[in-house]
Amino acid sequence: MPYHPITCTLIRECPILSNIEPKQIKVWFQNRRCREKQRKEASRLQTVNRKLTAMNKLLMEENDRLQKQVSRLVYENGYMRQQLHNPSVATTDTSCESVVTSGQHHQQQNPAATRPQRDANNPAGLLAIAEETLAEFLSKATGTAVDWVQMVGMKPGPDSIGIIAVSHNCSGVAARACGLVSLEPTKVAEILKDRPSWYRDCRCVDVLHVIPTGNGGTIELIYMQTYAPTTLAAPRDFWILRYTSGLEDGSLVICERSLTQSTGGPSGPNTPNFVRAEVLPSGYLIRPCEGGGSMIHIVDHVDLDAWSVPEVLRPLYESPKILAQKMTIAALRHIRQIAHESSGEMPYGGGRQPAVLRTFSQRLSRGFNDAVNGFPDDGWSLMSSDGAEDVTIAFNSSPNKLVGSHVNSSQLFSAIGGGILCAKASMLLQNVPPALLVRFLREHRSEWADPGVDAYSAAALRASPYAVPGLRAGGFMGSQVILPLAHTLEHEEFLEVIRLEGHSLCHDEVVLSRDMYLLQLCSGVDENAAGACAQLVFAPIDESFADDAPLLPSGFRVIPLDGKTDAPSATRTLDLASTLEVGSGGTTRASSDTSSTCNTRSVLTIAFQFSYENHLRESVAAMARQYVRTVVASVQRVAMAIAPSRLGGQIETKNPPGSPEAHTLARWIGRSYRFHTGADLLRTDSQSTDSSLKAMWQHSDSIMCCSLKAAPVFTFANQAGLDMLETTLIALQDISLEKILDDDGRKALCTEFPKIMQQGFAYLPGGVCVSSMGRPVSYEQAVAWKVLSDDDTPHCLAFMFVNWSFV
Repeated sequence: MPYHPITCTLIRECPILSNIEPKQIKVWFQNRRCREKQRKEASRLQTVNRKLTAMNKLLMEENDRLQKQVSRLVYENGYMRQQLHNPSVATTDTSCESVVTSGQHHQQQNPAATRPQRDANNPAGLLAIAEETLAEFLSKATGTAVDWVQMVGMKPGPDSIGIIAVSHNCSGVAARACGLVSLEPTKVAEILKDRPSWYRDCRCVDVLHVIPTGNGGTIELIYMQTYAPTTLAAPRDFWILRYTSGLEDGSLVICERSLTQSTGGPSGPNTPNFVRAEVLPSGYLIRPCEGGGSMIHIVDHVDLDAWSVPEVLRPLYESPKILAQKMTIAALRHIRQIAHESSGEMPYGGGRQPAVLRTFSQRLSRGFNDAVNGFPDDGWSLMSSDGAEDVTIAFNSSPNKLVGSHVNSSQLFSAIGGGILCAKASMLLQNVPPALLVRFLREHRSEWADPGVDAYSAAALRASPYAVPGLRAGGFMGSQVILPLAHTLEHEEFLEVIRLEGHSLCHDEVVLSRDMYLLQLCSGVDENAAGACAQLVFAPIDESFADDAPLLPSGFRVIPLDGKTDAPSATRTLDLASTLEVGSGGTTRASSDTSSTCNTRSVLTIAFQFSYENHLRESVAAMARQYVRTVVASVQRVAMAIAPSRLGGQIETKNPPGSPEAHTLARWIGRSYRFHTGADLLRTDSQSTDSSLKAMWQHSDSIMCCSLKAAPVFTFANQAGLDMLETTLIALQDISLEKILDDDGRKALCTEFPKIMQQGFAYLPGGVCVSSMGRPVSYEQAVAWKVLSDDDTPHCLAFMFVNWSFV
């Protein structure tokens, strides 16, 4: 038996092996490989076992906490019953507040009455505040100081993010998380203290004083600014005491609270245009786990002064679910992401390390927040409007201050002088899930984008001069190709490059024969994530895609609001800019919808940034204002198309489109199927066009129509067809028949096409096709037939995919 090349090499290195049979050497290698696999599997099982042991400990502690909470509630319930049934006891408290509420007020107000005034010159006083903060934080993290309600969908397990809960009936809003990470406590603490790296709404954190304590801890006095999520409310700032200390059991604690007049302590900076919000006792409890890693308890508890914002926006500041998604879950996810990257198991995207790609994501998010807020200290100034208040225009003539010294901005702003201009608007949407809308905007850019504006933004990155494009009702938009770069561990956020291919523009406009590129960040597209903000942010880049490339982000942000039962009709979208009043009641608009269905609402914020040369600023401003209005109109059209189908999903029947053309087409489809095959496609008791359309719309099999052209595109589909293609009626025409069929499907169609045109129909074998989102769909059989109009001329081709399902 000839030796294997590796065996020959071993024999040359160790001649003594030449006396051993090749089969024995082969068996030895096989045994070694088996032992290596066993070692790896044993190591993996040990890791999983450690995770399960730690998670079990966490669940037991959570169970003990819940039992204490139940006992307290039972006691309070019994006390309330005693008050209600014993008038002599009830008359002892003549206030209208409950015992629980009174107790909470007493707990909050009593310490303030006995607490002396403390300032930065008195470390002992600050330490007393810090110790009180620590005790109150621990009572929230592991005790029953707050009534916690677990968020739906957050299931514990060895690979889950952890246990997530939100507050119920407490002052301010609060969220709590418990989870396991494979990092040591000191590393976890370092990451959590770097709040701008994981809290996307954080603008800056300034540590103004650091005071060491006698017990080895540290007190820090911190001033923090946060971005406003929309253009319709002021940003918040915080004056915080942060206390870092170790506990006797080896745990590390970072707790914080705002310093106010009631708590004592020094006064913090006051910045114009910011609203002072309050951090109630919050923090992080980081406990080491046996065998490595950490167990983390996170509590975020804030009072965002919701009464200072317009009433329709108050849910953004009163929702603990939104707080949980933005801060609590974001912190835990970021730590898990760092731990995953540190393990070396994460592949690099585009040849770049994960930290570099994460920096791009942070820059895109921060640049969009800067555009939405337009802070004067960054150089932003408002331009005079054209009389309408729907779109706000701001300009920045000092862009280098905004983009930072680490960014090469020489390409972005020419030597003759220039700056950045931003057009932004906010609007209210009804019954459009944020995730669904952002996913549509990402996948169907041609529905809202103008190729001339894209070309203008791309030309700003090149040395050649550029002109201001005119907006056209319709231009040739080349296809878009999405090139993935990176995604987070749970795929809630992903970074990608968009290649816009083959823009064909007139010679008197911006001419770019080569492809254009956008760096794009998409997040919040999971419809099951309660309170999650959905966002699509992008910026033009050139082919080099350098690490220090300047980014000018634009995009969309959609934030859910709490459902209201008296909201206007489902398909209506409203401009907020001219209707909001701070403190106004909810009776200023009468609803035309008398139904009692619960309507979901969300706030959409749009911001687009453009570079300009000084002599073209007014022209660019006019173009930007008109462009944002056009985009708003497109988004409203998309929202009205999406809302009815999704609203219908809440009841048994989904409403079909009601145009006369749709009724006629449904009648032609059913009649042609019966004429060609001799069978009834639509089983209806009535021959009316209304019943035909309804029956076809509700048909369980996917029915689609496509044009009789060289490159057939879909023109109509029933609800099952839209579900199979994962699209909407408004975007259906962007999908071609060739794109959804695989090679076997295309071959079968080409073979049967002459039969379809001659006999009128054909049966195609089962196979697999692809939805508009790239998901494979299997079907048992397909039927193709020719749809004839009333004068028996071919109108289109119809396809029915029988018993389809996602693979």
